[in-house]
Amino acid sequence: MTERVSALDLLLLFFILNLVLQPPVDPDFGWHLRAGIDLIEHGWQMPATDPYSHTVPEWPWVEHAWATDGLLAMIYTAMGSAGSLGIILLFAAITAAAFLIIAGLSQAGRTPRLLAVAAALWVALPFLGARTQMITLLGLAILLRLIGAYQAGRLPHLWVVPLLFLAWANLHGGFTAGLFVLGLILVSAAAVRVLVDRLPHLAVRLQEPALAWPGVVHVALVLLLAALVTLINPYGWRLHAEIVKSLTDRFMIETLHEWQPVSLSTKAGTVYVGYLCVLAVLMLGMYRRIEPVRWVLLSIFLFLSLKHWRNVPFFLLVSAPVAADVLGELRGLAARLGTTPHVRYAGFVAALALAGSMVLLGPDHLQRVAQAGLAPAAFFHETDYPIEAVGWIKTHRERLGSRLYNDYGDGGFLLWWLPGEKIFIDGRMPAWRIGERWIFYDYAALALWDPPKVRVLDKYNVDWAIVGRNSLLDEALEQNPGWKEAYSDKKVTIYVRR
Repeated sequence: MTERVSALDLLLLFFILNLVLQPPVDPDFGWHLRAGIDLIEHGWQMPATDPYSHTVPEWPWVEHAWATDGLLAMIYTAMGSAGSLGIILLFAAITAAAFLIIAGLSQAGRTPRLLAVAAALWVALPFLGARTQMITLLGLAILLRLIGAYQAGRLPHLWVVPLLFLAWANLHGGFTAGLFVLGLILVSAAAVRVLVDRLPHLAVRLQEPALAWPGVVHVALVLLLAALVTLINPYGWRLHAEIVKSLTDRFMIETLHEWQPVSLSTKAGTVYVGYLCVLAVLMLGMYRRIEPVRWVLLSIFLFLSLKHWRNVPFFLLVSAPVAADVLGELRGLAARLGTTPHVRYAGFVAALALAGSMVLLGPDHLQRVAQAGLAPAAFFHETDYPIEAVGWIKTHRERLGSRLYNDYGDGGFLLWWLPGEKIFIDGRMPAWRIGERWIFYDYAALALWDPPKVRVLDKYNVDWAIVGRNSLLDEALEQNPGWKEAYSDKKVTIYVRR
């Protein structure tokens, strides 16, 4: 019998829509779009070296999301003035699909699943938007649904998984997370099989199907084949080497915010810890299932999320089915106790909470999203990105030099809005190092040290700079006789060499 769609379900769906529709403000979006546009213009021919920086132009750049970049560019150019809106809708669909697909692993009804998805997305707000990482969330959701169906006997084999990884390896470098998850599942399933063989009475206590040895071997073969097909990409094994290098760069990990541990000193960190506490209380009170493989995944991703902030959305994704299950148990308990009026009251409270959350998003949230999609230049005036300076540069380019300095977070934006301009650094480059040119370390010396190491600009022959207003480097260049101010607004100052 089909489950009836309630008013609360519709409200939850609308709330989820509000959450996944986000303006394209991620610092890396701009360079992804620029790389995609250039890729199409050059007949899908990959550049051998970095075409966008003047600091490390000979770096053999490996673009781990080349197919996604091309897709973004096709949508952006095909939709003309509404290109940004097409990008927003694409990532909204990818994000919503990821969480709704994985919520299908829950045995609860529609309302608990939607509640769990809405809660997870609310906590994940700092990570949502036009970010290529959403591709990996979708890949993980599909992978876990396939594994869940195979464990339950609803899927005879997993040979479709290598095809998933073939696409994934060309869409986003996060396919390594998928291989990691598949490896965890293999090891966990094998361990469960060993325990069940030695202690047969455990089998009847498991609420999670224990794979037989042929099934374990099948998963192992699928993992091996999935790893091999990821070598089918424009870069071959170099793609994997580049990803490993990026994930193990100690200075980058110690410096970038996304690699820091979760902290209660930020609002986002407090919200995440609050989510963990509520989930823990619900699980202690309502969760009585013995599901070893799920426990392993939850525990590992919880640890990784607390260690590195960038891993938080992975835990939110894998925890959504568990949250839905405990919410479903809570709902069922209330119904068994004959407290139907209280259940309705709880639904009313949930509706009020959703309404309050949408107020916190801002009553004009969807209006801002529409403006970002249809009039992005006007939208960026209300952000920290230097759109005003971009307009000035376009009309006064002859007054500036040829080798730019820019802040790390603005590099992708400048590549988007100033096509053809060579930048100093952007989000692709934290691990790039050739000889004495360790670009991210040199950037830190300019932007983060007090006082800034201004002579780094001489090292790279920089002759004009866009720096954050009232930043340490802004104050240093203002007092430096070798530099003069060419432009200033409330966001940035532009300096040129005398």
